[in-house]
Amino acid sequence: MAEWLYEAGIGEARAALVDHGAIVKLRIEPEDTGPRVDTIAPARLIDRTTGKVALASGEEALCTPLPRGITEGAGLMVRIVREPIPEPGRAKLAKAVPADGDATAAPGPNLLARITASGIPVRRCQAHEPDRLEAAGWSETLEEARTGEIAFSGGALRMWVTPAMTLFDVDGSGPLEPLAIAAAEAVAHAIVRHDIAGSIGIDFPTLSGKAARNAVAEAIDATLPQPFERTAVNGFGFLQIIRRRMRPSLPELLAGDPAGAAVRAELRMLERLPPPAPATHILARPLFDRLMRAPGWVAELHRRSGGRTQFLEQDDRR
Repeated sequence: MAEWLYEAGIGEARAALVDHGAIVKLRIEPEDTGPRVDTIAPARLIDRTTGKVALASGEEALCTPLPRGITEGAGLMVRIVREPIPEPGRAKLAKAVPADGDATAAPGPNLLARITASGIPVRRCQAHEPDRLEAAGWSETLEEARTGEIAFSGGALRMWVTPAMTLFDVDGSGPLEPLAIAAAEAVAHAIVRHDIAGSIGIDFPTLSGKAARNAVAEAIDATLPQPFERTAVNGFGFLQIIRRRMRPSLPELLAGDPAGAAVRAELRMLERLPPPAPATHILARPLFDRLMRAPGWVAELHRRSGGRTQFLEQDDRR
């Protein structure tokens, strides 16, 4: 029976939908994720041309359409419809729409609320219990998202995240049509597992016949849950999928703050150690610097472990 496994981790909430012992969906919500989808918030218009608004909490968003006649500096209530998307250099701002006239300020549902609303049972996991997430393939799934290397029976996928779209390339040996169909199913599962949305491109092996290309497209339709739109597989083996984008994918989250993700993984490991807590723990310089920017994480580890672990920076001269 499928169930959600949920952890209220240090610096992030974690959840995995597990079915028959394997992860079907993996979701992470960092504590600094920004305004969540369906947040209702007061805002002030700061640029009418772009629709940029400043939320009362300090974040910015792009609001469209703007209320008729509104001028720069005027206030309005907005509803977040897409969370900020981390990208190299700078993040894409959250997207918003004007809220209903009688709307009042309220935060959008967090990860725990969203998985609870799915109707699937939720098991809340504790650090002193067996590591159910790891047993289901937690680290392996994170490694997929971090490296873009995804194996499937008979071949492998390479995944790249770009500002325009997420791209999958198919590699493998053997007859091309069975390889492409197996790859289509693997891509569909990866899209769900890593919460990939927006524009998605898949470069399949070039197939000579229309019937073979249709079979690949039908494999996508049979495996990827609706709603989505797609093109046909063209003569060069390329198919594009569009899914509604509401928040960052797992690969985008990890790439947006790799040091933060690595530090939170270290803290998860330390939290699960049997007492007594280690007196010291050495981190590579980028991880140490990232941890020093989040002192609350260390304090929370001490509260949970009952110890006073001192973090040291690795000496790169060794």
